[in-house]
Amino acid sequence: MFTFLILTKWTINGLEYPTLFAKEQCAQFSEILGSVSARLHQQRREEGDVEPISPMQLPNSQKKQLSATPGSREQDSQQVTKRHRKLLKTSAILRPHTNTSSSSSSALLLSSEKNTRRLSDVQEARKRNVREVCGKYRSNISRTITPHHVSRIYVEDRHKLLYCEVPKAGCSNWKRVLMVLAGVANSTQDINHVAVHYDNHLKRLDSFDRQGITKRLETYTKVLFVREPMERLVSAFRDKFESPNSYYHPVFGKPIISKYRVNASQTALKTGSGVTFREFIHYLLDVHRPVGMDIHWEATNQLCSPCHLRYDFIGKVETLEEDANFLLRKIKAPENLMYPSFKDGNPKAARTSTQITQHYFSQLNASERQRAYDFYYMDYLMFNYSKPYKDLY
Repeated sequence: MFTFLILTKWTINGLEYPTLFAKEQCAQFSEILGSVSARLHQQRREEGDVEPISPMQLPNSQKKQLSATPGSREQDSQQVTKRHRKLLKTSAILRPHTNTSSSSSSALLLSSEKNTRRLSDVQEARKRNVREVCGKYRSNISRTITPHHVSRIYVEDRHKLLYCEVPKAGCSNWKRVLMVLAGVANSTQDINHVAVHYDNHLKRLDSFDRQGITKRLETYTKVLFVREPMERLVSAFRDKFESPNSYYHPVFGKPIISKYRVNASQTALKTGSGVTFREFIHYLLDVHRPVGMDIHWEATNQLCSPCHLRYDFIGKVETLEEDANFLLRKIKAPENLMYPSFKDGNPKAARTSTQITQHYFSQLNASERQRAYDFYYMDYLMFNYSKPYKDLY
């Protein structure tokens, strides 16, 4: 639908004022001006000022008026008093038109810029904290990068992204995102659990030669996502020991039950099923543990070596979707690619929360809680997590 505009001008006290009107507003404007003039005329008569003021009319588009000569200006102009100007100034039709759509767009743009600055500031604070902790507690470590330091890092060459895998910190969905970025799949929704973990669609950084590793570490965006250590630990326990698992029950469950359970049944010893949280903690804290560590409960600073590798982006599970989508926009990922929110592994089980974590740790005594906190102490410091319990020192 088109709106026609009329450009005209008013002469007030010898000065010309160009005015732009929509065609459909003209009649309304004429009515208002006529009403204003009539009211002023009546007021002047009541005040004893009998000099008439002709009602102001909109100039029409007739040829003779459009071609008026400068000499006719005095005849065509209308004398406007201060009262006229005051009333005309407050008339709704003469007020500047506000473009609501434009104002809303500007507000959204400003809000987006402020949010970007806020998230950028958060990133700087997180990276600075890691550097300070590394400088204070790990200043004497060797700076040589070995294949071990990069063994958990996945490579996405098209967008020059390096992602360090931290199990139970959103890694399954991050692998899905990497696969879409690499062109292996069109959508994260199309990638099942098996394809994520067992089909080897993604390359690890340690699969490259030294030159390839060095080049990527220097030029790619290095990304790390972390989680509150105790919550991550409980999430791992629930996933590996409270659900049927053909690997963790026989490989970890059997030796844990054998060493830490008094009078264990033959069924438990044979299957490794039914490990309790306290038994699991005893295994974790035992320097002579009967079976080795596992990436699902290994400390993040051990998995991803943040004191050796200066990560460009540190996200947190607690702000996972906001951090992840901010990163995707920074690396210029496709606009329709967002971090997926669906739950992998055991979709029917509730996500491990602060409340669920507290429930599991309430099964431990103060000494066991303290030792578990000590085990993850560097993660708490590096990634600026608060002490989970008041009685910890």
